Formats: sequence, C-alpha cells, structure tokens
Amino acid sequence: MLNFLLAPANTPFAVALAVMLAIAALEGVTSIFGQALSSLIEGFLPDMDAGIDVDGPQAIDGEPALGDSALSKLLGWLHIGRVPVLVLLVLFLTSFGISGYVLQAIFSSVTRIYAPQIIAVAAATALAILTVRALGGLLGRILPSDETSAVSGDSFIGRMAVIIRGSATRGSPAEAKLFDQHRAAHYILLEPDIDTEEFKAGETLLVVSRQGAIYRAIRNPSSAMSDGS
Repeated sequence: MLNFLLAPANTPFAVALAVMLAIAALEGVTSIFGQALSSLIEGFLPDMDAGIDVDGPQAIDGEPALGDSALSKLLGWLHIGRVPVLVLLVLFLTSFGISGYVLQAIFSSVTRIYAPQIIAVAAATALAILTVRALGGLLGRILPSDETSAVSGDSFIGRMAVIIRGSATRGSPAEAKLFDQHRAAHYILLEPDIDTEEFKAGETLLVVSRQGAIYRAIRNPSSAMSDGS
C-alpha cells in the first residue's frame, strides 16, 4: 500500500493531499490562537489570482466588458464569492488527490502498470473541478447564514468589507468578507478602485463598484464607519 501511495506516478496526488492536510492543521491552530497564525495560510492564496487579468477590456456605458462577463461566469460556476476560497481550495485538493489514487488503482489493477502521469493528472483535475462545482453549490446554500432573504450582489456597494486573506492590487483581487442588511456574512473578491493602491489583510474598505464577480473598493473614508454598516 505504501509503495502505491508513494509511487512516482502518484506524486501529484500525494502532494495535493499533503498540502490539504497542512492547510487543515493550520486552520485548526488558527481557531485556537486567532489571527496571529492565519497569516501562514494567507500566503498561499494570492498566487491563485495573480495570473487572472480581471480588468480585461474596459466596459462601455456601464455594461460589463466581454472579459469581465467571461470571468464572472467562470467564478460564479465555481462558486467563488459564495464560498470562502480556502474551503474551495481544500475541496479541490482533496478531490484531486483521492480521484487520482482511485483512477491509478483501477488502471493498475487492469493493466498491471500505472497510467501515464499526464493522463491521470488531467482526469483527476477534471473530476476535482466537477466536485468543487457540486459541493461548492451545496456549501454555498449551507454556510452563509440562517437568513433566507435573497440579497442582490449590487446591494454590497456602499458597504464595508474586510480583507481576510492575501493582498489585493488592481488585477489581482483578494478575498474579503462583508455583512448584508440581514447581518449575513458574504465572501467576495475585492480589488482597489485606484490602480496604484494595494490592500492588505485586515484592512477595512468601502465597496464602491462591481464588475462581474469582482468588486472594487477604496480605503475607509470615515473612521466612524464599520464593516457591519
């Protein structure tokens, strides 16, 4: 069994599960000691968004540009913004690792050899994405709150949000948390409204606009305002 788990053909799946367990352990420590250790996890997340050009073509007359629309559909399909990014990452890593091992076990039991790594990784990735889609939707209905009233994403404009993971620059959004009028928590992707600004974890910001699934914000213009306003 150990030889199977550590076989070179299964290295990507072993690494995925190891990373998942490390994240789970860090989250457990964070729940005990608070935000001091949460920064260890935040460092994993910015790279996920770094390659995404969320600006794309500029919108015309207030209508979302094609690039924004495509990105919005992709993020919405994966439930990013409805479910914390870290939860979706753990779902992906777990599903990827388990799917890869199962596929290799089936393939090797039939052929007596392992499937080529590139084929196994591609198949496991596809299954993991479908798992994130399915379970993310279920979690999105369970996690947010006990409030049943539907809330429009546009209603978040004008509310205060707090960056909870990573740092945000224009074109590289970070995960933020805000509360709606029902005191229900929502997780959104947030970037600066001003090109030259950078927001870091813990900063409280005012949401000023929305382009697809990406929200833009400015620094808190009034110390009297809070993230629950």
